[in-house]
Amino acid sequence: MSPESIRWDNIALPIGLTLEQRAEGLVLAGDEKRYGKSLYVDFVGGKAGHRRRFGGGRGQLIARACGLSKGVTPSVVDATAGLGRDAFVLAGLGATVVLIERVPAIAALLADGLARAARHADTAEIAARMRLMPGDATVELAALVAASGQAPEVVHLDPMFPHREKSALVKKDMRMFRELAGEDADGPRLLEAALDVATHRVVVKRPRKAPPIEGPAVAHTLEGKTSRYDIYVHRSLRPRRGQEV
Repeated sequence: MSPESIRWDNIALPIGLTLEQRAEGLVLAGDEKRYGKSLYVDFVGGKAGHRRRFGGGRGQLIARACGLSKGVTPSVVDATAGLGRDAFVLAGLGATVVLIERVPAIAALLADGLARAARHADTAEIAARMRLMPGDATVELAALVAASGQAPEVVHLDPMFPHREKSALVKKDMRMFRELAGEDADGPRLLEAALDVATHRVVVKRPRKAPPIEGPAVAHTLEGKTSRYDIYVHRSLRPRRGQEV
């Protein structure tokens, strides 16, 4: 799907939230006391730009979890794309990534961010490896994957995780996101769908101390300071013809 093909001016939003075109791009805005700064997707500068330059390459936890290594660059479907941060890291390391996002307002932010990245010399090549497919992976993952034309070796999932009331609620910069997306109440169904379409592995990002999603046993995990990756393996990833060995 072409980023410019997403209409944002007729997307229904909760009361108090607006989508606005500003100098920096398409912005999701609300009461700053409640939500903090407005939300938009920037793949060129900010945190994404810093991580692109100094993030650690294929030694990063997400790259290792998704199987990127010397000579191996799998095709990836990010079935819960969100603001595209993980997908951009993987695409920056050479992977072709299909981004699936179920919330129309977030998909519109993503489309706008991808369009701007495609026009910038530093990120155009990365953006060319990213394709946005709006839709709900829980109920139509197989159809969205088929429409993308890419058979995913790896499916990456980062479902929203319930936050306890006594925790500091949610960081302000994610409150608008949760207002729109809610929590993924059907993790087992999403995992099942991902396992059906991934040819090699499914990678699920979880809070470090959270239980795994109910379902098949996890093959192995990679753990960081605040999060971990649960990895479900169909078969080993190997170099394809033409990839560096």
